[in-house]
Amino acid sequence: MPEFQAEPYIYLAGLTHKSALIAWGAFFFKIKGRSDDGRFKLVDDNDLDHIHPPRHQTMGASSEPFGQAVVEVREAVTGEVANVVETSTANHVLVTGLLPDTEYTYKITVNMEEWAAGERRDWVAKDDEAQGLEKSGRSYDNRFRTHPHPEISAPLTFAVLGDFGTGVRKPSNSKQRQREVGAALEQAVDEHKVRLVLTTGDNIYAASKLLFIPKGTGDEDDDWFFTFYQPYRYIINRVPVYPAVGNHDTGETEKSDDRKQLMDNFYLSQRFSGDEAAGLASLDPGLFYRFRYGADFEFLCVDTSKASLLSGDRAFKNEKHLQFLDSSLPAKEKETSGPVWRIPFMHHPAYTAGPMHHNSRSIIDTLAPLFKRAGVQLVLSGHEHNFQHSRVDGINYFITGAGGKVSLDEPSRFDEAETAAWAGSAHFLLMEGNRAQMTITPIAEAVVGQPLTNLPLKDAKSQPVAAPIIISTSRSLVLGQGAD
Repeated sequence: MPEFQAEPYIYLAGLTHKSALIAWGAFFFKIKGRSDDGRFKLVDDNDLDHIHPPRHQTMGASSEPFGQAVVEVREAVTGEVANVVETSTANHVLVTGLLPDTEYTYKITVNMEEWAAGERRDWVAKDDEAQGLEKSGRSYDNRFRTHPHPEISAPLTFAVLGDFGTGVRKPSNSKQRQREVGAALEQAVDEHKVRLVLTTGDNIYAASKLLFIPKGTGDEDDDWFFTFYQPYRYIINRVPVYPAVGNHDTGETEKSDDRKQLMDNFYLSQRFSGDEAAGLASLDPGLFYRFRYGADFEFLCVDTSKASLLSGDRAFKNEKHLQFLDSSLPAKEKETSGPVWRIPFMHHPAYTAGPMHHNSRSIIDTLAPLFKRAGVQLVLSGHEHNFQHSRVDGINYFITGAGGKVSLDEPSRFDEAETAAWAGSAHFLLMEGNRAQMTITPIAEAVVGQPLTNLPLKDAKSQPVAAPIIISTSRSLVLGQGAD
């Protein structure tokens, strides 16, 4: 019986209206006792030299190749081959020449064997002795739909997930609900045809502590198994993820700056470094980028992190990044043809009622004026481990920071943050938009076998607030809460 078990994974790392970045990799597990009793230990990156053949990395853009690979993409309706790409130097390929707003299926072959074919083993969290990989009865359905052409108007359903990377190695508790929110997100992808996922940062948390020092912060591939690849396994092979950077993703809070690994596992250089010359990204140091979904939606990732706790200004204060933000948020009256929705997403909120944090003066002074002049109607952030909705100067500010880590304490600074609604439970945001309006529905964690449920909202006086929240493009009218 082999000493190690390899479990392969598949990842739609990037997507546009004409191309797809498709990646693959595997995690390795040391078998404890008999291989059929479900007891496995994830192999740390530092111990990968013990497997055969030895490796240095398992996932990500810089991981050494698993072998000669062929990726075949077919049109889902006709079955016709759209493109075939081969590589022997990487575990990812960029598939080009695709049609806008078209559904495709794909297959990855490595060393003449289909990658991750058949029934998969997924992690089952039990007590420490019985937890491990078990046959799940599930298999990959490798398909995706390209984005619409940037000049064509099209509706969009997307999801927003924040502060989620707590991990699923152990059973959930009242403050850590990543597994349950992940299950709800997968259900929404299937039922509501979610086309992309935004994150509001804190993608990976410290998994444990050794002598009060965080261990497993996110700076190694093995840190990402329990916090990203396994919880969203059957989502990320179909739907692209667009991340923002949080304080737990950098040296601001953790013992190490995880930015290098963040860039690697989200394939950010492969996706956005070529956009810098075109004015669509600003990287190093920092993560700023923007992208279109059809003609009506433009998303703007803003990096609000610090390199370390004592590093001074946040990333958006860098002159290079300020120039990028200035050009990305032009005065609305000067635009001849711009998107209907220009949506910034970031980690730290401008306005928060707490309980852990206060309004951010640097964001209010530096970014809010740019948002206002550009006609921004909604801004997405995380950091607080709850849901909040504030309305300030005609802009709707949403906090979604309970995708995995949940605060059970109640906020108190409602007047200071001009908070209209909040909830202190695990959730993600389901966003459904078109040219006329945006519908924002906080979705509660999934209950197996039950329909998705809306997260109950309340105001500062604990009175129920109507959901979903609907914002009109003609004016910021929030149904159930009155007009601005």
